[in-house]
Amino acid sequence: MYRQFSEIGVLGRIYVAEEGINAQVSVPTEKFDTFKAFLYKAHQALNNLRLNIAVDDDGKSFYVLDIKVRNKIVADGIEDPSFDMANRGKYADAATFNRLSSDPETIIIDMRNHYEFEVGHFENAIEVPSDTFREQLPMAVDMMQEHKDKNIIMYCTGGIRCEKASAYMLHKGFKNVFHLEGGIINYVNKVKEAGLENKFHGKNFVFDQRLGERVTDEIIAKCHQCGKPADTHVNCVNDACHLLFIQCEDCKKEFDGCCSYDCKDFIHLPAEQQKERRSGIDLGRNVFNKSKSRLGNLSVKGGIREK
Repeated sequence: MYRQFSEIGVLGRIYVAEEGINAQVSVPTEKFDTFKAFLYKAHQALNNLRLNIAVDDDGKSFYVLDIKVRNKIVADGIEDPSFDMANRGKYADAATFNRLSSDPETIIIDMRNHYEFEVGHFENAIEVPSDTFREQLPMAVDMMQEHKDKNIIMYCTGGIRCEKASAYMLHKGFKNVFHLEGGIINYVNKVKEAGLENKFHGKNFVFDQRLGERVTDEIIAKCHQCGKPADTHVNCVNDACHLLFIQCEDCKKEFDGCCSYDCKDFIHLPAEQQKERRSGIDLGRNVFNKSKSRLGNLSVKGGIREK
């Protein structure tokens, strides 16, 4: 499949596991029909597969094609052998989501990371404040104990995480569990097509070079350095940092695209000195989390972070 995709011009990230496939790809517009035809013929299980089309595509999503085999397409930490992904929540299409979410007794749970929720989310959605999906699952169960008899709708970016999350909630004894079909991406496209009210506000964070799709003109987040309204995620340009954070245009100029004065000073060191100081550093998941920060902003933090 790698060879055929390369010939078509497909770029992106594809994870294959026993439980399914998670693919985020970009395809040349003139080759899209060819891509769909090949995909649907490649395996019977892929026939009529739903494809989520980007909401706000600027053509800069991916630069290489990467296909990997994984144990799970989403790391969930679930080890209970009785857990059954096939027993998942009911699909809620865009119209059903709008109807259910209009009921004040309906609980809407965002199953994305904190930095995704920060720049955009559905009206009245509840954030599960965690850094990873494996942390979110038990937290969501604990948070919802008093709402077991209510309708619960779970959503995520493209519909993958919330499928597993809805199955986990049912596994833990919840009854009326729904998950948004195709996630935010499919929802936004469907409400546009059908002329429905859009209940998502802000920007949809995406895991590619764009780092976000503009859904509405509202800016609901703030610059992590100065606090002005901003929702543009960037990675600190310091190769010894690469912190993912929100930065406004003014701070981008002041800090030369860095997250701090320390990092700004670092990038102006001689190249050999930078290389020497970066040696042996493992950045891991370097994402700004305001709730865990010792300081209110990033302006005096940075440099090479200690682990």
